[in-house]
Amino acid sequence: MFRTAVRNVLAHKARLLMTVLAVMLGVAFVSGTLVFTDTLGNAFRNQSAKNYDKVAVAVTTWAERGDEETAAVDEETLGKIRDLDGVAEATGRVSGFAGVADPDGKLIGNGWSNTGSNFAPGAGGKDAQYTFTEGTGPVKDGEIALDKETASKGEYRVGAPVRVATNGPVKEYTLSGVFTTEDGAVNAGGSLVLFDTDVAQRLYLRPGEFKDVSVVAEPGASDTALLAAVKPLLPKDAEAKTGAALADEEAEMTESGLKSLNTMLLAFAAIALFVGVFLIANTFTMLIAQRTKELALMRAVGASRRQVKRAILLEAGVVGVVASVAGFALGVGLATGLRSAMGMFGGKIPAGPLVVSPVSVASAFAVGVLITVFAAWLPARRAAKIPPVAAMSSVHAVATTKSLVVRNSIGGVLTLLGSAAIIGGAAQGDENGRWLIGGGAFLALIGVIVLIPLLSRPVIALFRPLLRTAFGVSGKLAAQNAVRNPRRTGATASALAIGLTLVTGISVLGVTLGQAIDKMTTDNIRADYMVSMASGEPLDETALTALRKADGVAAASPQRSVWLTVGKEEGVSASGVTPGDVEKVFALKTVSGSLSSLKDGEIAVDRKTAKSHGWKTGDSVPVTYQDEKKETLKVGALYEGNEFLSPVLISEDLVDPHETLSDIREVWLTMDGGQSEANEQAVVDALGDNPAMSVMDRQGIRDMFGGFINTALNIMYGLLAMALVIAVLGVVNTLAMSVYERQQEIGMLRAIGLDRRRVKRMIRLEAVVISLFGAVIGVGLGTFLGWAIGKSLSSSIPGYALVIPWDRLAVFLVLAGLVGVLASLWPARSGAKLNMLTAIKTE
Repeated sequence: MFRTAVRNVLAHKARLLMTVLAVMLGVAFVSGTLVFTDTLGNAFRNQSAKNYDKVAVAVTTWAERGDEETAAVDEETLGKIRDLDGVAEATGRVSGFAGVADPDGKLIGNGWSNTGSNFAPGAGGKDAQYTFTEGTGPVKDGEIALDKETASKGEYRVGAPVRVATNGPVKEYTLSGVFTTEDGAVNAGGSLVLFDTDVAQRLYLRPGEFKDVSVVAEPGASDTALLAAVKPLLPKDAEAKTGAALADEEAEMTESGLKSLNTMLLAFAAIALFVGVFLIANTFTMLIAQRTKELALMRAVGASRRQVKRAILLEAGVVGVVASVAGFALGVGLATGLRSAMGMFGGKIPAGPLVVSPVSVASAFAVGVLITVFAAWLPARRAAKIPPVAAMSSVHAVATTKSLVVRNSIGGVLTLLGSAAIIGGAAQGDENGRWLIGGGAFLALIGVIVLIPLLSRPVIALFRPLLRTAFGVSGKLAAQNAVRNPRRTGATASALAIGLTLVTGISVLGVTLGQAIDKMTTDNIRADYMVSMASGEPLDETALTALRKADGVAAASPQRSVWLTVGKEEGVSASGVTPGDVEKVFALKTVSGSLSSLKDGEIAVDRKTAKSHGWKTGDSVPVTYQDEKKETLKVGALYEGNEFLSPVLISEDLVDPHETLSDIREVWLTMDGGQSEANEQAVVDALGDNPAMSVMDRQGIRDMFGGFINTALNIMYGLLAMALVIAVLGVVNTLAMSVYERQQEIGMLRAIGLDRRRVKRMIRLEAVVISLFGAVIGVGLGTFLGWAIGKSLSSSIPGYALVIPWDRLAVFLVLAGLVGVLASLWPARSGAKLNMLTAIKTE
């Protein structure tokens, strides 16, 4: 039976080509994901091990510049650590944000991973953590060194002036050297600036103090013993661990992050393979229908039902193995390409080999073979049930009325249960509701797939008048052919329906959320510009002072993050703002009282927060500041909440005496004359053309808050593309095999006057009808799911309102029709080229 199975695969290799391609693409997705994440994990693990290879003990403190309460490691403590037995070297480090300007004055790097630190030379004048390729490390106030990537991007050479911004005003330094490093910030697409130690301490902490210390052991010294000796010397709240422990922690964090990426990619691979199941099942169903006489002959010469079934499953296994081999090779290529692509887009991956683990190989082959055999099982089971006599007389097993009733009943029940769960989850509206929607979506999708043959006749009937009117006989025949075998049409359309259900649902949800965020921005902001740090860190007070003095500034208010303790224990977030200006930069709707009361040392509270605490205008509220000072504040106004402000507004003058660290997240500006190039330039000039500070107009603010949705949509579209490609292969496959089955019929049509052009048109229109049928089902179900998920999120999204992206849905339908046209090119050409007399004689 194995030889028979291999012979049949070779005999029908052209008709199995699309099945091989579908399985190959799914396996490539799976294997590429596994190899890619294994390679990344191995590279980052090796980097962590390398970074801490010589570190016996690492000390970390949480001290920050301006924070006088949290202790750091001072020079005296560092000296005591160096004097311990077994210590070869102990190096103190300080670090923080540092941004470098490119030749156009723009920030090099992504902001959040732009870092500054200190050059800490040892006895030989070198810092073991950095390898200099040009020049030397900085040893005085006006010098810096840059990592090689940043120096190249900025076109800087040793001796050149470099503008560097920390959290304060931008300053100019002389480049003393260029170095290479495996620092994680640089690998993440950022930059690294090295300062002289005294300069770095003044910028990031306090003179004579360090945030971190790394200890190198002498040969033979125990890391554990050194750790025990170092700990008693450290200030309160400092943390010390062995280098090996830190390397393991970093490796675990990397594994955790890659696990999430791995799960997401494999989920989309599973979708692609699920779509491929329909193509495989359709292929084997049609192959078996074409080989009924052959199967009957096998039964007649003694083959049992089990042997027939086993032979077909063996064929599927052979196809699965061939497709898995090709898919795995393609997957390894995809992993290599993804790694290179990350480097092109600024994500530097540590050097390391491509990791092809036994688990990746076994998983890829198991997925390919099992999916193919699973999809072929039902056709094989049906084939084994055909009696030899019925098969010899070409009486194919037609679905009985009972089987159709059972199928449609099951499909109807699943669809109703799924729809009820989706509606119930949307009404519930929390995380549990969304899980309910997910379960309901699965049931509804399975139900629709089961029902889709039943739906094919009424839905395709909608296209029939248009086809007949516009395309005559070819259109009429195409509509009839599309519903001739509803199960086959349904299986082909299901693949497209699944892909478009997901694409449409994501689109409806994304566009709805995007519009809600855009509306939130428009309704809550009056400011013309928002100024913030590119790193996400707080702005320096000097920036606020400079902005208030800038030409054309009509109103300026910071959004200073403050934490107040109300009563004995309960805390509340507050925004320190400028009274009188805050109303000019934010759209604040007063419910009671007046916002002008902020000038009198009173507070304003948003309506929901006031309700939850039982406050009203005129109430006195006891608060405790972060410096433990207490004060009783009067509620001067209630206002409708604003998404860009904390629930309590307080004058910055009240907050300043109690805050050791200035936590200014943004400064909002309203300009005389509104937004203009001149006004924007005035703001940039006031900041000293600082590359580390971001100046956004209202459109930029909307893009910042809503841009991630468009990015997420594009990623989702890209990941779902594989499933849609497999669905297209399914249409090609169905049409090609259908043409093969209908050779005699096509020959007869040619004989009675249907020319080649109209034969092509008939097959092409049949493909379009099947594609549009699947698209209509997918778009409808996807819109329903998008509404349900959005509804469940509506309570947490201000201004939520369902938006149906009619333009995108129209594009999806047009693309589905185009998919049908493209999928039909080869089958239509083959059908039109059939020799008329040969086709008529075909059995």
